[in-house]
Amino acid sequence: MTGTRIALPLRVIHRGWNTFGIATLTLAGGSTVPRVLEDHGEAACVLPYDPGRRVALLVRQARVGPAFWGEPAELDEAPAGGLDGGAPEATAIREAMEEAGVTLRRLEPVAHAYSMPAVSSERLWLYLASYGPADRIGPGGGLHEEGEEVVAMEVPLADLADQARTGRLPDLKTLVLVQALMLRSPDLFAA
Repeated sequence: MTGTRIALPLRVIHRGWNTFGIATLTLAGGSTVPRVLEDHGEAACVLPYDPGRRVALLVRQARVGPAFWGEPAELDEAPAGGLDGGAPEATAIREAMEEAGVTLRRLEPVAHAYSMPAVSSERLWLYLASYGPADRIGPGGGLHEEGEEVVAMEVPLADLADQARTGRLPDLKTLVLVQALMLRSPDLFAA
């Protein structure tokens, strides 16, 4: 909507790993409305895939969102992390090494998008990146000092495609990346 703007700063309700506040949104017609906003910055996410072996590298870690709904907290997802002032590409490469123990050299940009634009400022930078067995050089596992207990695993691309097609890939950023890879390289998913 043209002419819509937000009045900053937020009226802060909580400040910690993320900030919760009330923003005033001025609509194009001039009226104002209060909106709750969660802010924890930008993040980058990458789906590493091995085209030769037709697998993708995912990480499993406990997430509070699924647990809130009574679902298993462990979620399989593409490596991701906050920019923390860095460039999106560098963050994707760093997170792939920290979480999955893989060196990535060339990223294929997919998009930058908002995860929940109605309530969150989070902007995600999404990438694909090919790798080979020789690129798995580190242990992965995440950063213990940040409370991360991450397990890296290679998943057949055919399995990911089936999960995407049947609505069984619950992590939205991973779903988008798998679908992007399916569109860009359908030969990787052929029987």
